Amino acid sequence: VVQLMESGGGSVQAGGSLNLSCAVSPDTSSRRSMAWFRQAPGKEREGVACISGDTGRTSYSDSVKGRFTVSRANAKNTVYLQMNSLKPEDTATYYCAASGGSWYADLRSETYNYWGQGTQVTVSS
Repeated sequence: VVQLMESGGGSVQAGGSLNLSCAVSPDTSSRRSMAWFRQAPGKEREGVACISGDTGRTSYSDSVKGRFTVSRANAKNTVYLQMNSLKPEDTATYYCAASGGSWYADLRSETYNYWGQGTQVTVSS
């Protein structure tokens, strides 16, 4: 069973930064696509960033483009989400997601087979 473990969440003031990490274990496919989603209370889950398993191509939602950066370290079976210039509206539970082995990545929930338990990010004004 593939397990994802997020870390790095916390509380920060607006304008601050956080770096989330997601470790995948065991990982028999370093080519699987990965993504980050978030869900705020009373809102639907939103895909914010993804990275493909072949070329490392990235995509972002309009709400985070230019502020968030997704990256991966295949040797460590880890994907990261660097979040800069955080805003109060970024407050949410952030989830890491992994495909079943496909390299293809997009921001749709149905693309991913495995999910972490989430890490809370709170941004105060």
